[in-house]
Amino acid sequence: MLSRFIDLKSRQLVFYLSRFLRGHLPYRELHLFVWDTLEEWSQLRVYDLRPESFKEQVFWHLLYQIEYWSEPELRHNKLLRRELQYCLGFLYGHGELPLSCVGVRP
Repeated sequence: MLSRFIDLKSRQLVFYLSRFLRGHLPYRELHLFVWDTLEEWSQLRVYDLRPESFKEQVFWHLLYQIEYWSEPELRHNKLLRRELQYCLGFLYGHGELPLSCVGVRP
């Protein structure tokens, strides 16, 4: 059940974040997606903080980055945007595990 949740939410995250990075989605929609995802996760009642897979690790890392950085940073910081796109590529099934992505479950 957890892997299905991560698979579904990873696909949605790729959609939302890539559209935001291209300027086709308002920040508030991305922010709402993150909080809706966290609400759904809390209903699963998972208590282990360790991700089960590298995909899950990258997923949680991206959610954290979206909430940690301000909207202007997410839009204009080229280094940050490159890191986010690299992580998105991994979730999409391209490339290797980004070494800078250290995600844990909330």
